[in-house]
Amino acid sequence: MAEQIFPTKGNLIACKKNIALAKLGFDLLDRKRNVLMREMMRLIDKAAAMQREIGDTFTRAYAALEKANISLGIDRQLEAPVMEEKGFSVTSHSIMGVDLPTGHLECPLPYPYYGFHATSAQLDDAYLCFDRVKRLCAELAGIENSVYRLATAIKKTQRRANMLENVVIPKLDGNIRFISSTLEEHEREEFTRLKVIKRQKEHS
Repeated sequence: MAEQIFPTKGNLIACKKNIALAKLGFDLLDRKRNVLMREMMRLIDKAAAMQREIGDTFTRAYAALEKANISLGIDRQLEAPVMEEKGFSVTSHSIMGVDLPTGHLECPLPYPYYGFHATSAQLDDAYLCFDRVKRLCAELAGIENSVYRLATAIKKTQRRANMLENVVIPKLDGNIRFISSTLEEHEREEFTRLKVIKRQKEHS
């Protein structure tokens, strides 16, 4: 044994209590890992769907912008700077002790920064598509960050569960077997000694 433990009944009771706690801890970690895995898979599916939507919206936006450029020509007023976006916020919620962020883009309805004179519906459609992409990207950033945090938490939980299952519990189980066998041997020796003493008294 790597660590010598004194074979007493007190140590035996302590080891049995510790192994019960270790098994309970392993069970709780295993449940936590399963919950985190399910949540991570749900978010991965949601992120994949959002990425597809972003790609489709980009395609639609560039197609509409291309049509607008063909019908209107390249409008130089679109190159003017737009207002700084200040509506982005992050909230968080906790799952099994892991804080997961959620990105929000809290801004009013889309309002174009170009004039309506000499513009077309294709340009409006492109603007609305790009605005939709902006909002989706804000939400997607929170989801991808949540997936990263969940993956990190799952890795830590797995490492702790493996430590309990492969190191702590076997070590405590070995200590219990060692103490139990040693105490049983001592009891047999004591029983044999008492029998010898009793036999000697009967013959004296």
